[in-house]
Amino acid sequence: MKTISVGEIAPLFTLLDENNNEVALADFIGKKQVLVYFYPKAMTPGCTVQAQGLRDSKTELEKLNTVVFGISPDETKRLTKFCQRDELNFTLLSDVDHSVADAFGVWGLKKFMGKEYDGIHRLTFLIGLDGKISHVFNKFKTKEHHQVVLDFLSNN
Repeated sequence: MKTISVGEIAPLFTLLDENNNEVALADFIGKKQVLVYFYPKAMTPGCTVQAQGLRDSKTELEKLNTVVFGISPDETKRLTKFCQRDELNFTLLSDVDHSVADAFGVWGLKKFMGKEYDGIHRLTFLIGLDGKISHVFNKFKTKEHHQVVLDFLSNN
């Protein structure tokens, strides 16, 4: 697993959102910073806490000219339920074949309770107006993720 790093051009993608609409990263380049966060599975405890933090930070993120995309290998139907259940106010994208996760280098071997399997590693990328990765968030607790992001954006 080779994760993309700061200074590299972000892989362009088009994925379906929770409403089955196509969302293309290219439509946002040059207009807004894009926060792309990868999470393993909708409606699980850690992923829920992480999403709720971003939901509650939407106003501050908008003031910092930042749009949020959450990407997981979930089907759009599950993303719809997640958005409705937790009143999420940002876009969730379905990467069922994990091609975007592969392109960002976040799909790979994981270990949990003695078992090994392939899955998404929880990482977040900030894509600047120029389309390049301007920061990689890789050290955070799910409940503090939104604050780590806001602190970085506010100080840069």
